[in-house]
Amino acid sequence: MTDANTERFALRLKGISKTFGGLQALDDVDFEVRAGEVHCLAGENGSGKSTLIKIITGVYQPQKAELFELFGEAVRSISPTGARNRGVSVIWQDLALFSHMSVRENICFDDMVGLTPKGVHYGEMDRKARAVLERLGVPLELDIPLEALSIARRQIVAIARALMNDARLIFMDEPTASLSRSETDHLLDIVRKLSADGVAVVFVSHRLAEVLEIASRVTVLRDGRLVGVYDCADMTQVRLGELMTGQLIENKVVARDRVDAPKVMEVRGLSRAGEFENVSFDLHAGEVLGLIGLIGAGRTELAHVLMGMRAPTAGDMRVEGRPFRPSSIRDAIRQGLAYVSEDRLSLGLLQKQPIEDNTVISVLHKLLTRLPLLSMRKRDALVRSWVDKLGVKIGRPSDLISTLSGGNQQKIVLAKWLATEPKLLILDSPTVGVDIGARAGIFRIVRSLADSGLAILLISDEATEVMFNSDRILHMAEGQIVAEYDPRKMTVPELEERVYA
Repeated sequence: MTDANTERFALRLKGISKTFGGLQALDDVDFEVRAGEVHCLAGENGSGKSTLIKIITGVYQPQKAELFELFGEAVRSISPTGARNRGVSVIWQDLALFSHMSVRENICFDDMVGLTPKGVHYGEMDRKARAVLERLGVPLELDIPLEALSIARRQIVAIARALMNDARLIFMDEPTASLSRSETDHLLDIVRKLSADGVAVVFVSHRLAEVLEIASRVTVLRDGRLVGVYDCADMTQVRLGELMTGQLIENKVVARDRVDAPKVMEVRGLSRAGEFENVSFDLHAGEVLGLIGLIGAGRTELAHVLMGMRAPTAGDMRVEGRPFRPSSIRDAIRQGLAYVSEDRLSLGLLQKQPIEDNTVISVLHKLLTRLPLLSMRKRDALVRSWVDKLGVKIGRPSDLISTLSGGNQQKIVLAKWLATEPKLLILDSPTVGVDIGARAGIFRIVRSLADSGLAILLISDEATEVMFNSDRILHMAEGQIVAEYDPRKMTVPELEERVYA
C-alpha cells in the first residue's frame, strides 16, 4: 500500500464531532478518500452517514474538527456554495432535479444560475451538455423533459450536472435503490469511468453486494462512531453487516411447504393490456410467495390490479373461494387485502402528519364514538399496541413521521395495514432505502405474520430477499410468469442468473 504521506487525497477529516441538542450524531470520526477512489461509506440509518456528508458539503458545521482538508487544502469553514466551488457534489436519493425542465436545463442549471444569473443561451447549453454526456458515454436527447426519463436515466443527468460543476468528489446516496440489475450494472460502469478520470466517488448503499463490487475500501460508522476502514477485497457481506450492526446477521433458507393449507387467493389468466398477461397463481394461508422480476416486468402493475387500483382486461380472481373483483382500493381492503407500496414516501405515509395519525389512518372508522367523534383513548391504545408489537423506535407518537428512520417508517406502514386485520398482505419492495439491520427486523415480522396464518405476496427485484424469505418463488418477465422455483432446491447465484440474464 502506498505511504499515506505521499498519497494524494480528495478528502481528509480527523476528529469530527457533531451534536444536535443532547444527541451525539458524530463522535471523533476520521474519514479519508483518495483521489480517483471509489469508497463506500457504510452504516445503518442513524449511524451518522448523512450528518458526515452534510458537514463535508457545508450544510452543517462541526463542533470539533482536528483536520479538514479538501484536495490538499485546509478548510476552516465551508458553505454549500463553497463546497460546490471546491469540486464537491452530492447526488441525493431523490436526485433534487427539476422534473418539468429539459435534460439540458437540468444539466446546466447551476451553470446558468450561479451567484449572478445570466442570459440563457441554448446553443452554449447544448454544447456543454453534450460534452459532459459524451464524457460519460451516454447519449440522451437534450430537449425531452426529465419526467419522461427512467430513474436510471435521471441518475445519469444528476451525475452530468455534478460534472458540469467540475466535481472532483461525488457522493452518491443510495444510487441503485430503484434500479434493475442491468441498470445498476450500467451505473457501476459509469462510476468506474469517473474513477478512471480521477474523480473520487463515495458510494452510500444498503445493497452490500454492490458495495463490495464497486468500492476499493469501506468506512463503517455505527452510532456516530468510526468502527474502522477496510479493504473490500478482504470483506464479505456477512462480515460487513456484522460491522454495521454489531450483530451477526446470517441469511438462510426458511421455505416451508404450504400447498396443503387453505387457498386464500386464486388467480387465473389475469391480464391488463399493455402491462401483463395470463398470470395465474395460488396463494395459501401462512405462505410467503415471492414474486421476483426486473423493474418493468409488470410486478407492481399486477399488485395494483389485485388491490383494485386498476381494472383487469381479462381473467378471474377468488379470495377464500369467493369471486373477487375489487372496484377500488377501499373495496379490496373490505375484502381482506392490504398493500405496502414500494413508494413509501409518497404513497405509504403522510410525511407532514404525526406518527399516531399515520398508524391509524386506515382504521379511523373503528375509533369512532357513538356521536360519532374520534376516540383519542382508542387511538392512543391502538398506536401503543402496534408500536410495541412491531418494535418501532419512536420518541413521542405526536412526532412527525419524517423524524423516524427508514426502517421505523416502514414498520409504521406495516402497522397501518395490519390494523385492518387483512387475510392477504402484499409487500411491494418493502425494504427499499432500509438498512441491513432494519431489513432483518422487518423480515422477522413478515415470518411471524406468516406463522400466524397471514398469506403474504412478497414482490422484489432482489434475489436474496425472495430466496431467504419466501416459501415459493414466481419469476415474472415481460408481463408473464415464466417460472416457479423452490428456494430449497437452488442457490442465490442460480436465481440471479435466471432473473438478471
